Amino acid sequence: MNINRKLRFQLLVQNWFFVVLFLMLIVLLGFLASEYRIAKDITQANRNILTEGSVNVLKQMKAPINITVYATKDDAASGDVFRKGIVDFVARYQREKRDIKLTFINPSEEPKLAQDAGVKVDGEVVVEFQKRVEHITPPFAEQEFTNLLVRLSRTNQQAIMYLDGHGERNLLGLKNHDLGEFGKQLEAKGFKFANPDLTIAQAVPNNGAMLVIAAPQVDVSEIEAKKIQTYIESGGNLLWLLDDDHYRGLHDLAEYLNLEVSPGVVLDMASAQYGADARVAFASLYGEHPITTNFMLRTLFPEAHEVSATSSYEKGWKVARLVEVAPNGWLSGEKLAKDAKIAFNAKKDKRGPINVGLALERVYGKKGQRIVVMGNANFLSNTFITNGGNLDFGINVINWLAGDDNLITIQPMPLKDINVTIPDTDQGRLVAWTVFHAFQYFIPLGFLIAGFLLWWKRRRA
Repeated sequence: MNINRKLRFQLLVQNWFFVVLFLMLIVLLGFLASEYRIAKDITQANRNILTEGSVNVLKQMKAPINITVYATKDDAASGDVFRKGIVDFVARYQREKRDIKLTFINPSEEPKLAQDAGVKVDGEVVVEFQKRVEHITPPFAEQEFTNLLVRLSRTNQQAIMYLDGHGERNLLGLKNHDLGEFGKQLEAKGFKFANPDLTIAQAVPNNGAMLVIAAPQVDVSEIEAKKIQTYIESGGNLLWLLDDDHYRGLHDLAEYLNLEVSPGVVLDMASAQYGADARVAFASLYGEHPITTNFMLRTLFPEAHEVSATSSYEKGWKVARLVEVAPNGWLSGEKLAKDAKIAFNAKKDKRGPINVGLALERVYGKKGQRIVVMGNANFLSNTFITNGGNLDFGINVINWLAGDDNLITIQPMPLKDINVTIPDTDQGRLVAWTVFHAFQYFIPLGFLIAGFLLWWKRRRA
């Protein structure tokens, strides 16, 4: 083929045209990569992408977030890569929210800045959002950091008041039937607690977010009952947890809410497939309500009672059903002994599903009033709070009662494999040394030797 000057020029133009198109393709791919992201996390506990709960919290935070880390510089030679770990951790949040700014300050070089910020330890992280500031110290995982963001987002700083002195399930208690673990989770999300003594106080304080009545075991005194009644009639919010059909001195309040509670408990024969007793009822359906919007987690309610109420035009109450349990079970028509034989009685019992939760709402003055009544307190107890979506449901209820509807979401769960516990024995230290150094030295050296032997064998063949 005879290549003349004209053909050579055409080939040159084609080559340069290809180069220009190739460079344009690279730029286009880079632009698309920066604008669009597709990620799939296959780790056990979503270490590389955020859970749905964290993403939803970030969507509610419209203003920028400033994260300042007070830490000395990394020393990779000695294995100190703290700053790099923080960068990788925060990057997961930055991918979902572009206006998160990360800054590092070396407290050794800038001691005045660290002192002014109230920093006490190396590696402390200061997070600022809308002029509110929170500190967190390592180590921390997604759940702890997202809880910090929730605290910064919370607009309602009013305390959760709880009734005490009548055998209630305590929000700070450590016993199995108490609600202490639930209380810890609420504190982590920015809630404060108050325990007004209604035998002394003139009235239930009106500066609290809500009053919690968690299954009293003895009757509330008449004086206390009247103060609670006045609080509700004056527009106060309430979370009422009932373990039976005894109102414990609060009959007038139940009548005011048009409330009825069943004497018998819900029996769910499907519980056997989860290894549970028939008295443990599993939720099947959730009502149309802000508390349960997009809520699809399984919840369980041990020895739950049916609760029902009717809307009242006179008092302005709107009633919504929250949770229906035991679609294949029934509601016992009478109280059952612990050792009673469980069998459906068509004359006395009621077929499922059974509603065990209600949300009441009305307009009072210029503000809204909200009440939640649950025919079970055990689902929030220290024994059952970690089962299924019990914790998520409980926190959603509190957020709604507190008026923080935008924070109702699925909570980020703690990592299952975040810590490795090494026994403090000679054998434990030997095993740890062997495992860690095997991946650092022995296994790579083994691959190097195996590769050399394979090369030597092929060379001699």
